[in-house]
Amino acid sequence: MKLTLPLNRLFQFLILAIVLNSCSPEDDGIYFDDAITVTVQHSKLELEILELVNNHRSSIGKNGLSKLDVISFVASTHTKYMAEIKEVNHDNFPERHTKLVNNAQAKSVGENVAYGYSSAQSVVDAWIKSDQHKKILESDKFTHFGISTKSDNEGRLYFTQIFIKK
Repeated sequence: MKLTLPLNRLFQFLILAIVLNSCSPEDDGIYFDDAITVTVQHSKLELEILELVNNHRSSIGKNGLSKLDVISFVASTHTKYMAEIKEVNHDNFPERHTKLVNNAQAKSVGENVAYGYSSAQSVVDAWIKSDQHKKILESDKFTHFGISTKSDNEGRLYFTQIFIKK
């Protein structure tokens, strides 16, 4: 029994390393622990949200933001957490901030979260109508962003969008 547990954990680590090291047509050049390249397959909804945010920024004379997979990966951990506890929040933001400072060379980090919206347009519109969310979404200090969406077991969508300055 004592030999099985360490072998099982080693196997789990190897599977995780293989999944995180898979190739992608978009390599953002950001690495965790100098060994694991982070790649994210964005959903159609997530890509639409990123496009709508950049379209909005362009419409008010702001520069577009560049998508980084490492940001979406960090966002996904929080989105999964919110969907699991069925609560929208910014819990553990300092940990996400630190991960992005250490692994994406972020100089500043901002975050918008939401839940219950059924389309990209509806969640982006809600963020734009909220003064606090709009301030982050329109900030000149950010250069890059990422997004994550997840459904809870009842089909309610949760969203985490993170912005950084490199």
